[in-house]
Amino acid sequence: MMEIKTERLILRKWTLDDAECLFAYAKNPNVGPIAGWPPHQDIETSRDVIKNVFCGAECYAVCERENNVAIGAVELKLNGHTDMTERDDECELGYWLGEPFWGRGYIPEAANALIKRGFEELGMTAIWCGYYDGNEKSKRVQEKLGFTYHHTCNEVPVPLLNEVRIGHTNVMTKEQWKAMVL
Repeated sequence: MMEIKTERLILRKWTLDDAECLFAYAKNPNVGPIAGWPPHQDIETSRDVIKNVFCGAECYAVCERENNVAIGAVELKLNGHTDMTERDDECELGYWLGEPFWGRGYIPEAANALIKRGFEELGMTAIWCGYYDGNEKSKRVQEKLGFTYHHTCNEVPVPLLNEVRIGHTNVMTKEQWKAMVL
């Protein structure tokens, strides 16, 4: 099973055993809605998300190294699983983190490891990332990671919440990433 280790984290595949942890953080109304999904109402919803949403080839549970308990997710959404690009050599970065862990730099740490994997191992030439207007935490994460502004859409459908929002899209090319890591 694929596992990526960073200084403080383990990124590993989701399992159904993670449903209780997922529910504990995903039921919080401060977590999902700002990212475009409703709070989980029960553990069964969390199980369903693990089976049907967190099943992508490059979707990982974000876990602290000392206990390997899922506290968030990070994913490179490959072609066919993102509406940001139709190219096979480009993908979209997505992430969320349980509120008790906000402000610790965990998502930038996890995302940096996955961005490196995307460019060095998966052959990506660009990685896209976006956030909805008002999600300042996600905006700051993307700035810290080195993403650059690409465009804004004023009418982005958010189907899971039956809403339309303003969405901001950022991009990082392999050349930009190489310049940052040298």
